[in-house]
Amino acid sequence: MSRGWSNLDGAEAQLGLHHDTVRRAINVDSFVSQGRSRVGKLDIYLEFIEQTLKQYPKLRATRIHEMIVARGYDGSVGQTRRTVRRLRPGPAAEAYLRLSMLPGEQAQVDWGHFGKLSVGRAERPLMAFVMVLSQSRAVHVLFTLDASMESFLRGHVEAFEYFGGCARTLLYDNLKSAVLERQGELIRYNPRLLELSAHYHFKPQPCGVARGNEKGRVERLIRFLRDRFFAARRFYDVDDLNRQFLQWREDWAHKRPCPGDEQLTVAQALDKERELLLPLPEHPFACERIKTVKSGKTPYVRFDLNDYSIPHEHVRKPLVLSASHTRVRLIAGDTVVADHARCWSRKESIENPMHIQALAKSKRAAARVRAAGRLVSAVPNAVHLLEQLVERNMNLRNAVTKFERLLDDYGIDEMTVAVDRAIQGGTCAPSALAWLLEEARRTRGQLPVIPVELPDNPGVRNLRVPQHKLEHYDALLDIDTNA
Repeated sequence: MSRGWSNLDGAEAQLGLHHDTVRRAINVDSFVSQGRSRVGKLDIYLEFIEQTLKQYPKLRATRIHEMIVARGYDGSVGQTRRTVRRLRPGPAAEAYLRLSMLPGEQAQVDWGHFGKLSVGRAERPLMAFVMVLSQSRAVHVLFTLDASMESFLRGHVEAFEYFGGCARTLLYDNLKSAVLERQGELIRYNPRLLELSAHYHFKPQPCGVARGNEKGRVERLIRFLRDRFFAARRFYDVDDLNRQFLQWREDWAHKRPCPGDEQLTVAQALDKERELLLPLPEHPFACERIKTVKSGKTPYVRFDLNDYSIPHEHVRKPLVLSASHTRVRLIAGDTVVADHARCWSRKESIENPMHIQALAKSKRAAARVRAAGRLVSAVPNAVHLLEQLVERNMNLRNAVTKFERLLDDYGIDEMTVAVDRAIQGGTCAPSALAWLLEEARRTRGQLPVIPVELPDNPGVRNLRVPQHKLEHYDALLDIDTNA
């Protein structure tokens, strides 16, 4: 007995543990339960649950609970959920084939989202159009401020020009720029994409629904672009970002080993693949956005929440708007009536000063015509004064304004007499006509006209009250007297 104690004491010294702890650890019989295992309420239904889940793998646990309750189970639904979770068969791991492409056979296309960019008053999404040749892994990227159809087409055209040709098949995700509607294998393509494919003779091919793995090359390239190019990069605007990408592509992206043939770089593989791409047509595809627009009362056309000026002659007339990523043109028939730099901010007015000056000039001319028309309508002989003003190259606008003021101060009758005297005297100056009017009032013994100061309010200053001859009122008095 003393020997056993000494052994435990030695173990205590070696392990640094109390001898009771060592004794419990080596007494393995204490870990064996002496009783019988307990049978749970749900154990007798396990076979039924397993068979049901094999037949209906996605059947909800609550439905299985109802089925076993009908067979006599009186336990909780929580226990049923835990058991179903343990017994439900998991999805089988899917295996994928490694796809290899011939040179010039396929290119893959997709959009990448790289956050937002502030442009003036607007906050626009920073998008990246990405096209990668499946065999050489050569890539072209175009950063844009939207994911519109026009930017989508522009990305294709620039990629084809860089590659020096077009792959025979272009693989897309099921994005709206490529596929408008899909029912199984029945696909309705975007008409603009079909126009592009007819122009360059490639075949558009959407990948299967929820089968992003089919375009793994472009997906990996977008991740490569995020990690190696875009991360921690500073740029001034989207044009600067595109310039930096072009340099980075030549310095890094195309100098890496070509996947599948590491003896070549991507740039060397692209040189070989260029020879097998479809040749480009003589003219590039037109990517501009074309739409019919019409202005309101003001000489502006709204596009992308900005107002672009037009000549005032085309107000409320239909025009054709042609918008690229740099220019906005307004066309009437076969004539370009307005050409502006495109603004990527929002709620801005982009004006051509000539349009505004022409409108102001026409307004002033119209005001002179209206004033002269009112003067001639009240005093028909005044037209001779205006003709003399034109012959003598005098300021017609200033003279008409003064004539109109004299008409307001002295009335139609006095103005008519004074104009006749001015014509007989061979004078047409407003000052001479004012002297004749005042002389006539002094001869009659009347007081001078007191000018009325009107408030600086266009609604009051431009208000015109028609004058009537006083004889009409005298006639009314005569009628009343005779009555």
